[in-house]
Amino acid sequence: MVQLYESGKSRSSIVKEYGLTASALDRWISQSQQTGSFTAKDNRTPEENELLELRKEVQRLRMENDIFKASRADHGTKVNVIRNNAHKYSVSAMCSVLELPRSTFYYKPEPATDPQEQELEDTVVEIFKLSRNNYGTRKIKKELAKKSLRVSRRKIGGIMNKHGLVSSYTVAQYKPHKAASNEAEIGNALQHEFKQNEPFAVVVSDLTYVRVDGKWNYVCLFVDLFNREIIGHSCGARKTAQLVYEAIASISVRLDRIQMFHTDRGSEFDNTLISKALETFNIQRSLSNKGCPYDNAVAEATFKIFKTEFARSKHFQSLTQLKLELDDYVHWFNHHRIHGTLGYLTPVEARQLPS
Repeated sequence: MVQLYESGKSRSSIVKEYGLTASALDRWISQSQQTGSFTAKDNRTPEENELLELRKEVQRLRMENDIFKASRADHGTKVNVIRNNAHKYSVSAMCSVLELPRSTFYYKPEPATDPQEQELEDTVVEIFKLSRNNYGTRKIKKELAKKSLRVSRRKIGGIMNKHGLVSSYTVAQYKPHKAASNEAEIGNALQHEFKQNEPFAVVVSDLTYVRVDGKWNYVCLFVDLFNREIIGHSCGARKTAQLVYEAIASISVRLDRIQMFHTDRGSEFDNTLISKALETFNIQRSLSNKGCPYDNAVAEATFKIFKTEFARSKHFQSLTQLKLELDDYVHWFNHHRIHGTLGYLTPVEARQLPS
């Protein structure tokens, strides 16, 4: 087009005959006269090139900060990390940082020669994906048994390795920072009676942190000891009594059915707002002993699951996104996730068993 213009063909006739916009033709003419190139890279100013390089460097630093914990992991874990971050960063860049060949990431296993074997592999992959990448060999074996398939854990492990299936639980765990406890005189009325025979007899709770857009936000969960069901939850930007109060308000059953409420000694659980709410419905208070996490072991275990399966595997850009995905996770946790302590039933299935 530029050569036609330079050879004398009028600008208007080129635009009309070739279906161009006048601005596009003018840009091409200008690029040809200034740099002799039509690529965007060659027509940028030095300042624009420098700005793009700085943006790339910032993106790379953010990526390295997000995935550095997996730098010494096995190949399966690295592949899982790349998959979880593919919506944010370049696959090539992540492979470079994790020193993983791109061919390893894009590897697809050969189909089994035996149709029955391939059907088993497909079933294992489906169960794993439905578990949101959380189930290991033990729980997959239980799910296969429900389908009348008797398979050893070693066999399941081999299939998982073949397909690069890495459970979230294979990632190293990190302990949170300890916080100061309050000195309330309320004692531990629960006394490690974690097995309850009646729904809502004892509800336990705790809070944990979740990173949202580079800042710490907090999640509060209420767990029924009867069937380990999450019956109330909330999330917010601050770790306050209001956050706990919102979790109480989210409980769908009558609050006077709850007989005891047990937590650790965080100040957000021991204040006037929460005390008045509990007194209104005649709910007994119980607090863990100072410095003894075993007094609230079920809540601690639930939050370990929560952080492994949900908090660490997600990237939240806003509190609205966190609330939406938290609602979805709690529904999956209660209705679809099987629990070893419940005989590999879901909390809802355990609640519906005849007494």
